[in-house]
Amino acid sequence: MTPLRRGLYAITPDWHDTERLLAVTDAILAGGAVLLQYRNKAADAALAHTQASALLALCRRYQVPLLINDDVALAAAIGADGAHIGRDDGELASARARLGARAILGVSCYADLDRARDAANGGADYVAFGAMFASPTKPHAPPAPVSLLREARPLGKPVACIGGITAENGGALVAAGADLLAVISDLYEAAAPRERAAAYTALFADH
Repeated sequence: MTPLRRGLYAITPDWHDTERLLAVTDAILAGGAVLLQYRNKAADAALAHTQASALLALCRRYQVPLLINDDVALAAAIGADGAHIGRDDGELASARARLGARAILGVSCYADLDRARDAANGGADYVAFGAMFASPTKPHAPPAPVSLLREARPLGKPVACIGGITAENGGALVAAGADLLAVISDLYEAAAPRERAAAYTALFADH
């Protein structure tokens, strides 16, 4: 597995318009995103396969890994670089067995340091906490304190955070120890997504 780089972790929205999705993602990757997750809760299996395959080709051009959210089978089918696993998405060990030793596997840990510890010990490549702030994507997600980012450092895994993150509030998370800022709305709804992505990239240059 290629070591994960610190920086912006772009996550796709629930868009059916594949052309629009690819165009905005292209801009975000050009702005410096270091990791992309395909997440579309509204897509059927055929659309998900089409979109994920097209995004993988785009990511290859930028040499950025593509992970698939919640769907290890889709990740395996298209040859994605890995998957992101939530609470109800199966066991980490089975995902590793399906995708192989080189796959990047991330685990949602919400506000639970014990879950992060178990994930790290189980072979996760990064652990993710959130929601850090109120999130339009997950309005009912329990809040995760910023202190978790510091408490997770001894686990020895890259720490991602998600939930209501913007280029304006993200600097505090990077200062607290976040390796990856996972962002959906503030990127994909931005008037200038390339410039917005570059603003996140700059946050990591300062730390």
